[in-house]
Amino acid sequence: MRLLTRDKTFYRSLILLAIPVALQNLITFSVNFADNLMIGSLGDAAVSGVFMGNQMQTFLQMLSGGVEGAILILAAQYWGKRDTDSIKRIVAVGLQFSLLFGVLLTLTCALFPTELMRLFSTTESVVAAGAEYLRIVCFSYVFFCVTQALIAAMRSIEVARVGMVVSLISLFCNVGLNYLLIFGKLGFPVLGIRGAAIATVASRMIEMLVMIFYVIKIDRTLRLRPKDIFVSDRMLRRDFIRNGLPIIGGNVVWSVNMMASSAILGRFSESVTTAVSVANTMNSLAYVTMNGMSTAVGVITGKTVGAGKTELVKEYARTVQVLFLGLGLLTGGAVFLLRTPFVGLYGGISAEATRVSMELIAVLAVTIVGTCYQAACLAGLVKAGGDVGFVFKNDTVFVFLVVLPSAILATYLGAPAWVVFACLKCDQILKCFVAVVKINRFDWMKNLTHS
Repeated sequence: MRLLTRDKTFYRSLILLAIPVALQNLITFSVNFADNLMIGSLGDAAVSGVFMGNQMQTFLQMLSGGVEGAILILAAQYWGKRDTDSIKRIVAVGLQFSLLFGVLLTLTCALFPTELMRLFSTTESVVAAGAEYLRIVCFSYVFFCVTQALIAAMRSIEVARVGMVVSLISLFCNVGLNYLLIFGKLGFPVLGIRGAAIATVASRMIEMLVMIFYVIKIDRTLRLRPKDIFVSDRMLRRDFIRNGLPIIGGNVVWSVNMMASSAILGRFSESVTTAVSVANTMNSLAYVTMNGMSTAVGVITGKTVGAGKTELVKEYARTVQVLFLGLGLLTGGAVFLLRTPFVGLYGGISAEATRVSMELIAVLAVTIVGTCYQAACLAGLVKAGGDVGFVFKNDTVFVFLVVLPSAILATYLGAPAWVVFACLKCDQILKCFVAVVKINRFDWMKNLTHS
């Protein structure tokens, strides 16, 4: 039994899929990072407000990510059979659900921005800044949902570069508009936080239009057309709901965890909230490569399971475990070594926020080793391999019985911010023990397609 497969096709597919996805993630990160750096010059309240305002975007990403996951898992398995007609109908169902989520969340945030911000912070300056940002940026949500669903459709057929190009266009638009609107350059008014929100809405709309143009006019594999979005397939809709609901449910659980985490940490001082924003930005940067590779593993796994090659999947699974454990160790070491220069980029934050940021990033350097291993195994193998319900149940147990209770208890006992932060991240290590057992039982390979 080999630990690493000798199938060169696996490594070639992994690299060809992972690089564009990782670059897309890096570009998306760069957009958010540019926002943070520019807004960082406005002080702690502005950074904290935008961070809290973006919690609703995080919630939307989880809902949208659930839809994308369902598209990716089902469509990748049909791609193993080269059944593009079924893939188009799956994408249509996914787009319908994604649009519904986008519209509902937009209306909620537009009508109740201040009330939503009070869920995350008790500091009035942070609430005011967050509400100001949220009431504008929420109009980007529908554009985001459409773009991400179409990118997932392209990834499922192993076309990953278009997502990278779309994100690159979004980066230039967002950074350019941020510069003009936040600081009032070239005759534009100085809009501060509102300028950042307007820039995000505009860049999201542009990336959606580019993505639609690509899918309709350039892609020659799916040949998706506007009329296809309204086609209804009862059997595939049922499959999408049955297999997609656990994925969406798992993402909702995770978004609840993230928002509850923000609410728990938001009870600390403004400088701690700022430090959490800085640390989470570092976490996003560190996650870029592993997320790209994990997504690639999911596509390869789904396609191989759909083609009925179970023994080959087992060989790939052993390889994935070794690769991602090594990647996690390297990433954790890099995060620890680079924490000082990274925090130094935030010149406008207070000395206290800088100190706490260093402590939180040190915690991340440890937990990200586990994140790398278990995320690739549980999402890239188990979920993509067809056992979509297991990850949902596993996340639910850890979030509501381990993560949140331990963090709330630590807060109640007066523990420092880094201890509470460690409690909120402890599942990233604990899930590794579950992943080792689950993966090596090989009971997660399930063909979800119809003949």
